[in-house]
Amino acid sequence: MAGVELRGLRKSYGRTEVIHGVDCAIADGEFVVIVGPSGCGKSTLLRMVAGLEEIGAGEIVIGGRVVNRLEPAERDIAMVFQTYALYPHMTVFANMAYGLKLRGMNKAEIAQRVRKAADILELAPLLARKPRQLSGGQRQRVAMGRAIVRESAVFLFDEPLSNLDAKLRVQMRIEIKRLHETLGITSLYVTHDQVEAMTLGQRLVVMNAGVAEQIGAPMAIYARPETVFVAGFIGSPAMNLLPATLADGAVTLAGGGRLPLPEGAGDAAAGRPITLGIRPEHVIIAERDDDRHDDDGHARLAVVMVEELGADTLVHGRIMGDDAAFTLRLRGGHRLAAGETLPIAAAPEHLHLFDRDSGRRLPARA
Repeated sequence: MAGVELRGLRKSYGRTEVIHGVDCAIADGEFVVIVGPSGCGKSTLLRMVAGLEEIGAGEIVIGGRVVNRLEPAERDIAMVFQTYALYPHMTVFANMAYGLKLRGMNKAEIAQRVRKAADILELAPLLARKPRQLSGGQRQRVAMGRAIVRESAVFLFDEPLSNLDAKLRVQMRIEIKRLHETLGITSLYVTHDQVEAMTLGQRLVVMNAGVAEQIGAPMAIYARPETVFVAGFIGSPAMNLLPATLADGAVTLAGGGRLPLPEGAGDAAAGRPITLGIRPEHVIIAERDDDRHDDDGHARLAVVMVEELGADTLVHGRIMGDDAAFTLRLRGGHRLAAGETLPIAAAPEHLHLFDRDSGRRLPARA
């Protein structure tokens, strides 16, 4: 096994720069997920580590060795692609053994490695089958088995679950997590699915337009996103982001609602326009009072649609006054309907404040 370091990685196609100086150190045995929307550069970054894309600038270090000029086969990595890429005319055993056979490994060693990997992935009863006789999840496990038998220092996964249905994706997430706990091999995993990223990664690299916007543990990023992009991308449903202004120890929404701030927050930006972030699960329905017309301490939501999901109820609407879209997540059983108006609030500690121009999180007073 080995650690991986990305030092100032850049990549351009002609005059268009697509990777803008990414720095990240992955510890030996760590599972790091590179996550972001389509076109953000995450797969390009992974392919640079694999040696399938040329590096414009910077260094890739695997196991203490700079591998910029090494061919993929010399980097001691194994890659699992989005497509299974299995040979249809070969059995499961032959597919898993093929790369070892090309290396000239003896038959006894090949058989030992294949059967060991098959036991780990629960493929032993399927070794004599052809790919057409397997389910999608079984084929993906064969693709992972082909990587395991190489006994490489680093695993690279390029959106390996994208072609599976929702139920299979959940099952395969469990398989991959169990596999990492069993083998402890350094892994880089690319996905656009932030739920997949949160459940699999020990750390996340959140990519946006070729920039690593934030690197950290999943729950740390969820609790304290450093930019508006990260705030809106990580979390399902997404964080609500509203235009607002800070003044007199409160945040004033464009439509006139006011929410109290945590102590010391936003002093440096008082009077300046900001973006306010509130996660749907941190929103509460304030006490209803038909005789009260001021919006101090809460805002008002015009309900557009209600989704009853069993354990949860999602309420979609628009903030009255500025017409901003807004979602709140409630426990199941709430009886709400489109057309209602709700007074909503959030505890001060659950408010996220971002500079309107830079999109960066505003620091709290020391």
